[in-house]
Amino acid sequence: MFNISLAQWSLHRTLLGAESGGIDWARLEHDLGTDPNNAIRGDMDHLDFITAARRDYDIDAVEYVNTFFFGRAQDQAYLNEMKNRADSEGVQSLLIMCDFEGRPGDPDRTAAQQAVENHYKWIEAAQFLGCHAIRVNVGKGLADPDNQAKWAAEDLRRLAEFSDPFGIHILVENHGELSSNAAWLVGVIRQADHPQVGTLPDFGNFWINETECYDYYQGVEELMPYAKGVSAKSYDFDEDGNETTLDYERLIRIVTSAGYTGYIDVEYEGDRLTEPEGIRATKALLERLRLSG
Repeated sequence: MFNISLAQWSLHRTLLGAESGGIDWARLEHDLGTDPNNAIRGDMDHLDFITAARRDYDIDAVEYVNTFFFGRAQDQAYLNEMKNRADSEGVQSLLIMCDFEGRPGDPDRTAAQQAVENHYKWIEAAQFLGCHAIRVNVGKGLADPDNQAKWAAEDLRRLAEFSDPFGIHILVENHGELSSNAAWLVGVIRQADHPQVGTLPDFGNFWINETECYDYYQGVEELMPYAKGVSAKSYDFDEDGNETTLDYERLIRIVTSAGYTGYIDVEYEGDRLTEPEGIRATKALLERLRLSG
């Protein structure tokens, strides 16, 4: 049966100091590029996320987002503090979700080359922290899907060849645009043809654009054979504790039927409940379904 972890993005408003739906993405990207150590202005420090996972939510495994320590990938003293904090709390570090570093497979092949190299430092940081993977983004826009698939596969394989000696998996999440087309993403993984390359299925991230959404359940089912992690995206809950957008019972059945016994991360992204309430509701639902399964 699966275990439960906490995705750092569940606390993104607390960490960023942003109101619901109020993230200024352009400002954030600019600040990360110019003054990354002062770009995060929320009420929670990145290091305290590790403590909160254990003490506030009784969760003993975490998935980081590089945004919240963007300038620290090669800061050995800071990484030591992260590792010491996790060790002292008995928290396992699972993976680093990498954003704002470019996209492997970018049709601009010079940009793609830079994107691949930008991820090297996160592979090294992940290995030091005891993680098993990083998550990268592929698929830029919707044009030329066949060539984008070929380029993405080539770049993922290059990343995997770099990461292999570190024992770090390169995972791709359904995360918008072409990557939210599960059939397309499966084709990319197959073309990459490397044991270190896999998927990170997200229950909710299947919107390809503003009007087209891939079927959630079909998408998760197609991605699961390559999964080395799973994100339990959640938005809201009814009075019985069930998620109101997604059929969690069906999704968990798909995950477990695939033989998956790894971690499923709590990734609350709703507006009505507070972040702590959403995290606890998601965890409780996963625990209930785990018992019933």
